[in-house]
Amino acid sequence: MHLINLAAEEYATIVSTKEDALLKQVHQKTIELHPHAHMISGHIQGQFLSFISTMLQPKYILEIGTFTGYSALCLAKGLQANGELHTIELRAEDAATAKENFSKSQYAEQLFLHNGNALSIIPSLEKKWDLAFIDADKTSYIDYYELVIPLLNKNGIIIADNVLFHGQVLEQPIKGKNAIAIDAFNKHVANDNRTEQVLLTIRDGLMLIKKKNE
Repeated sequence: MHLINLAAEEYATIVSTKEDALLKQVHQKTIELHPHAHMISGHIQGQFLSFISTMLQPKYILEIGTFTGYSALCLAKGLQANGELHTIELRAEDAATAKENFSKSQYAEQLFLHNGNALSIIPSLEKKWDLAFIDADKTSYIDYYELVIPLLNKNGIIIADNVLFHGQVLEQPIKGKNAIAIDAFNKHVANDNRTEQVLLTIRDGLMLIKKKNE
């Protein structure tokens, strides 16, 4: 199910700030060479991630799911001068591609790539996060969320991607393990009295989540 009007999407692309040279290169090469290129954040979502990061000015960013590195490069634009972005990728081949792309970035020294299982890597990082982006295997979203929430700094934000999952969460009954998992995640967050959140209908759906002020 295509949820976004194609004409509106094209118009948004025309009037939004253009990708920088490196992002454009990463985008094009991913589209040309990767069999799962649809997983890339892309221009409009990437620009949104850059905006959020630039407004927050985070010192520590956590990304769960690196893919070819596009979203990390977008998020890095808001890092403080002494800040760090830690990104985790399970697939070794994608991690290698992302590492190569990071090496071309002005933020290369601030980007830390971890190859392996995020559920075991996150506790080992021993950081408190100002911004976290979840864009990995959908069946583990609740687990990632529960790991990150206690590690979120005051005024920190979690952004979860693919929360509409190609429109499949709107179907009745919901079919497929990933759509079922995403629907469960969305309801889990909605019922969490520790947080407040808003679901944005950008691309495949983004959920912005923050702790309530105590």
